[in-house]
Amino acid sequence: MAEPTYTPAAQTLHWITAVAVLGMLGVGLWMTGLPLGFTKLYAYAWHKWIGLVVLLLTVGRLLWRWRHPPPPLPASLPHWQLLTAPIAHWALLALLLAMPLSGWLMTSAAGVSVYWFGYLPIPDLVSRDQDLFEALRTTHYLLSRLLIVVLVLHIGAVVHHDVLRRDGIFRRMWPFGGA
Repeated sequence: MAEPTYTPAAQTLHWITAVAVLGMLGVGLWMTGLPLGFTKLYAYAWHKWIGLVVLLLTVGRLLWRWRHPPPPLPASLPHWQLLTAPIAHWALLALLLAMPLSGWLMTSAAGVSVYWFGYLPIPDLVSRDQDLFEALRTTHYLLSRLLIVVLVLHIGAVVHHDVLRRDGIFRRMWPFGGA
């Protein structure tokens, strides 16, 4: 009997989020070192736009997960992995909410207007406040580094399970059949 897998909707939301987050991290690390100019402003705009997409995708994932719980982990996993896997996944989901929210708050505190993909005005969450902006910039930076650490652990766990153990954990989320 085949191991249970995530639903196709959960798989789709996961992989679209994964591509968006990896792209966001790459652009985020690159754009901060650019000199002020069109390229930097354009990169920041796309970073914000995709950040809001990640926020919506994550809310969608949580709503989907609420109505469609993930498949149970195989009982063959070591006890410590059965305990830590849900914690790691919830930490990742929390960071996928906290990162875009901290960016949105930071942009609001900077007094910068955002038009989603150039068209839809996004409301400010807080009033312009330079001290709050500085605190949120630090928060966003620290959350980004924490997200990188959690993603490295997540990808490392995938490699561990798929390459070393070959226990089918990865195939639960892979949408293209027998990986």
